[in-house]
Amino acid sequence: MSVTQDSFHAALLGATQPVPKGLSDGAGHPAGRRFDVYRNNVAASLTDALEVGFPAVQSLIGHDRFKTVAGQFLRTHPPDTPMLMQYGGAFPAFLEGFQPLAHIGYLADVARLEQAQRQAYHAADAAPVRPDQIATIPPKALGDAIITLAPALQVIQSAWPVHAIWRYATEQGAPKPPAVAQDVLITRPEFDPVLTVLPAGGAAFIAALHSGAPFATALEKASYAAPGFALQTMLAVLLHQNAITDIITTE
Repeated sequence: MSVTQDSFHAALLGATQPVPKGLSDGAGHPAGRRFDVYRNNVAASLTDALEVGFPAVQSLIGHDRFKTVAGQFLRTHPPDTPMLMQYGGAFPAFLEGFQPLAHIGYLADVARLEQAQRQAYHAADAAPVRPDQIATIPPKALGDAIITLAPALQVIQSAWPVHAIWRYATEQGAPKPPAVAQDVLITRPEFDPVLTVLPAGGAAFIAALHSGAPFATALEKASYAAPGFALQTMLAVLLHQNAITDIITTE
């Protein structure tokens, strides 16, 4: 093949692009229609991958419009991994800047929620701590402790009822979303991701733990974000979802 990879990729993902000059089939003839068939198959495979990865987005905007949007996305965002099941990591950001859908303000956050579930599903395994382990640690030692969270854990913060919208789009009979902001915790206690709406201050608490802050500092940040932060509820969720993998104390 006498064409460059850049020109080949540009023609492969550009439906209106001509077949690259110098590209031939296995018999030495110009690629012609064979390249067009290959190009169509690639576009169809990438679109299928997006449909599988973002079913709520497809439900919200409709099948035909989703295919149109996917076609525009794939022409500017070629795969960056050989694993087709992971294609579409840039799709939420693309939707956020996609002007024809700007009136659907929550769409990008729904896509982020779906992408977070995909990331959680493929994250590394990690053994959780015993559910009673925190209760055995003295308060002072616990305050200074560093809490390690599972690799699968994700948090999506949204000004929209993103969890309720996702349910409404994917679950038959789900209630109509309320007009409230929702932060969502994504965990993988066993094989499949689990979504939990966080209590007020929960996102700040988890962000602090993720940054390596001591337990007491994380609690302080959560309480500042939401006076009356429900610590016991938050810990119960994390332990029940196998989301804490280590508690490092100085004792």
